Amino acid sequence: MVSSTFPNIATFSADGVLFDMDGTLTDSIAAVEAAWTAKALELGLEPEIVIAATHGRRASDNLMELVPGMKKEHIDGEVDRFERSILAFADTPPHSRKSSFASLRTSSPSTSGSSQSSFGPLTPLTSVADGPRRPSSYLSNNIALAFSKFKMDDSNDKVVIAQDSPFEEESEEINDPEEVDEVVDMSVRILPGVRELIKSLPTGKYAVATSGAKTYCHGCLTRTGIVIPDVCVTADDVRLLRGKPFPDPFLLAAKDLGVDPKRAVIFEDSPSGIKAAVAAGSTVIAVCTSHKREQISHLGAHYVVDTMDQVKVELAENGGLNFTIVH
Repeated sequence: MVSSTFPNIATFSADGVLFDMDGTLTDSIAAVEAAWTAKALELGLEPEIVIAATHGRRASDNLMELVPGMKKEHIDGEVDRFERSILAFADTPPHSRKSSFASLRTSSPSTSGSSQSSFGPLTPLTSVADGPRRPSSYLSNNIALAFSKFKMDDSNDKVVIAQDSPFEEESEEINDPEEVDEVVDMSVRILPGVRELIKSLPTGKYAVATSGAKTYCHGCLTRTGIVIPDVCVTADDVRLLRGKPFPDPFLLAAKDLGVDPKRAVIFEDSPSGIKAAVAAGSTVIAVCTSHKREQISHLGAHYVVDTMDQVKVELAENGGLNFTIVH
């Protein structure tokens, strides 16, 4: 009898690879949550609901639904401003935070004195069954709420800390055992196994298809040292009529790469992205970097891995790609 701890090994071939970006190649979840928290509080909405609803979808789609009065002719400018705010949060130096978890658990836009937005309630953007995101940096929702103390300075794309911020530069004596000292780091990071996997892929064999617009996509990739591939389909591509969970971004990336979608491998982390990848007809590898396994294992992905360290690729003699997955 084979031991239950013996790993399962799968091998298959493909002609090209399509990567989602955030949560798959890079981890900018802390900065993204900070930006959506700021936007939620600006609109008088619950940050946790907005964060859970927006992951994996284009900022343009999210903003159009969050702000019913948003005009289409203004959306490109709003998306650019929002995505610049993500990068500004990402470039904010780490700060120490001393605060009581108990007090933060009860804080919300309605209890913290935030002004209420004139816009209507949040339209459900995704099924609650998808569950809340699991930050790959393991930041708690409490810390996400505390991001509201960061303020954008639009004049120079910088983030400043409000005077009543819970983030303190100098250490203070902590007498309450429930109070903790946490460092909130919102920098963009490359995820485990990504650099090695990309190095094993020949130029012209892979592409990126992301729900982020060009500003955000290129900003994240360059901050982690990932070379922007020749084929990089972003949310503001004028050829795209629909974003994820529709397969359009992946189908367009496969076309630009010159690969039959059925002969492509897609790496994804979010429910909406996995659904898009499955709909594209490709071999789908789901990565448990932003969601727990039980939140994404039922969405149709062919393989589910914890990190890309479990995936190896070799160039075949016929020019194709041979994959080995330990899962």
